[in-house]
Amino acid sequence: MKRKLALFLVVLMTAFTVLGASGCSLSDKSERYVVSVEQSTDDSGNGVIRINYSDGTYTNVAAKDGKDGEDGKDVTIQEVYEEYKKQYGEISFSDFLKAYLKLNADNTAVINDCLRSSVKLYTEFIETAYENTFWNYRSYPKNAMYTGSGVIYSIDGNYTYIVTNYHVVYSSSADKLNGGNFAKNVYCYLYGSEGSPERSSTTDSNGLYSYTGGAYGISCELIGGSINCDIAVLRAKTEDILKINPDATAVSVADTYHVGETAIAIGNPEDGGISVTEGIISVDNEFITLQIDNTTRRYRSIRIDTALYSGNSGGGLFNVNGELIGITNAGNQEDQNINYAIPLDIVTGVVDNLISSYKASGAVAKINRVTLGVSVSSSESRYRYDEKTGYGSIEEKVTVESVVSGSITDKMGVKAGDIILSLSINGKSYTISRYFNISDIIYRINSGDHISITVERDGNTVECNQYTVMSSDMSTID
Repeated sequence: MKRKLALFLVVLMTAFTVLGASGCSLSDKSERYVVSVEQSTDDSGNGVIRINYSDGTYTNVAAKDGKDGEDGKDVTIQEVYEEYKKQYGEISFSDFLKAYLKLNADNTAVINDCLRSSVKLYTEFIETAYENTFWNYRSYPKNAMYTGSGVIYSIDGNYTYIVTNYHVVYSSSADKLNGGNFAKNVYCYLYGSEGSPERSSTTDSNGLYSYTGGAYGISCELIGGSINCDIAVLRAKTEDILKINPDATAVSVADTYHVGETAIAIGNPEDGGISVTEGIISVDNEFITLQIDNTTRRYRSIRIDTALYSGNSGGGLFNVNGELIGITNAGNQEDQNINYAIPLDIVTGVVDNLISSYKASGAVAKINRVTLGVSVSSSESRYRYDEKTGYGSIEEKVTVESVVSGSITDKMGVKAGDIILSLSINGKSYTISRYFNISDIIYRINSGDHISITVERDGNTVECNQYTVMSSDMSTID
């Protein structure tokens, strides 16, 4: 998909003289646009790239040295835009896109690739049931099997790590005497090799059935989770995954996401098997309330209009390039066009944190997080649009309200009234443009890391003292 787009952009750059030769106005040009790009041959049998236009005409263009651009690298849309302005004068980026880049994207190849990283899950619990008759009242254990979704996050040698929702592997109704609140067994199934757990024909002395994964079921174990982020991480043996399908692969993770971007959800809706729905990102960040363990909590979420159903929980949300941008976790039962996913920054930070904590301890992990000892407030929130990229984002001023005496930020020299600009971990800088960016970045900090904070103080940019995080600075949270 990316390669096809790069070729398309090169063709457009080469074809600008064709598009502009007629001297048409912008409105006239916008009636004629590229509908497809394909490899072909000319009348002499030479290999060319053919541009097919909306009016039925086409243009053959020879690639420069068989490469995408003059330097052998993929040409970006920004380079095409700048080249156009050199030849034809100023035009806004948005008008440029409207005039020349009218594409009906076919996401088929992208979606088919994403299916290799998608799984459906079955979680088995032993729950407490109650019987109340005229002459008797008793409680007894019973089997309960639930379904959900997940994505292959990473393949690390002997083990493959799978991400899902915390509420997929947790049940507040589970019998604490028979395995506790977490699933007794978890089975995952790869796309194209789907099945369901097989139940024994008889029960044990407690009236409980036993289950196996069947022909395609892959046994998974819980290695960590966060109820406050609704994220859980499972692992399976890589050999078990590849035995079922050698083409299974980990997801590619996006750098960011934007409102209006394509949002493709892959999961197991209504336990009908892995399937795909598509929509857009409606709101990039908002807070919703969810109840998981009979406790209501606020969760930061992406709002999408992509259709989700029971069983989609824990599945991947992908962009048009097939990159992971979130984990789907909730829906609005009254309005199917309002659904939610856990944002990218929370997913990657929490999952990496849990995997690292598990590898260090060997026990089911919680988030291991540093406490900076600073409270902040936000102000001057506004939407900033960048015509060059065609994207916008909400930005706000993040101001330090107070610093705890003796805390990490106190030792770094952060002061009340400072405006936080960025936070760096081992030299990698993260911009602070929203107040919640700080809590997202904290998930990425480990013991031994070198951190620093850049602030604006009295109109000047100040680099605060670097601090090396110690194990005593870390604490676990749910």
